Amino acid sequence: MSLRTIMIFPEFENMDIIDRIRDKYDPLARLVRPHITLVFPFENEMSNEAIKEILIKRLYDVKPFEIVLNGISLQVDKYGNFLLLDVKKGEEDICYIHEVLCKNEFKQFDSDIRYKPHITIGKFQTEKELNNAYNELKNLDESFTTIVNKISVEVIGKNEESIIVIEKML
Repeated sequence: MSLRTIMIFPEFENMDIIDRIRDKYDPLARLVRPHITLVFPFENEMSNEAIKEILIKRLYDVKPFEIVLNGISLQVDKYGNFLLLDVKKGEEDICYIHEVLCKNEFKQFDSDIRYKPHITIGKFQTEKELNNAYNELKNLDESFTTIVNKISVEVIGKNEESIIVIEKML
């Protein structure tokens, strides 16, 4: 059985800026593209086909929507020290998708941490490293805009690499 994750892989015209930051600060940068997690990594017996059917059933009314990301924030929790690129537009749509999945078939995998849509752009061993990176990037005023038109499911490979197994078009 493999770990799987349900996420959005946004594609921005200015993605190179995110990629440069992640290359410097995110240990997963070379393993998984920039993403917004909808259901955090989970392991269960469900087939990919069954998960696809759940996505079709639960997201039937979700249409493509615009997102805008802008601004950097910090998150320190039991999972680590994170630097985040914040969602400024589209947060309600993303939260709706997260809630409809995590209140139903994926409830047992929902985190006890309040859900806040974002792209992780850095993970650090210490809060000091996190604060140093934040101070370097806090004035970044670039906006990242795109239309979300699909939800993806990945399998996390044995070397932490992302293997896309489902793409559900909205």
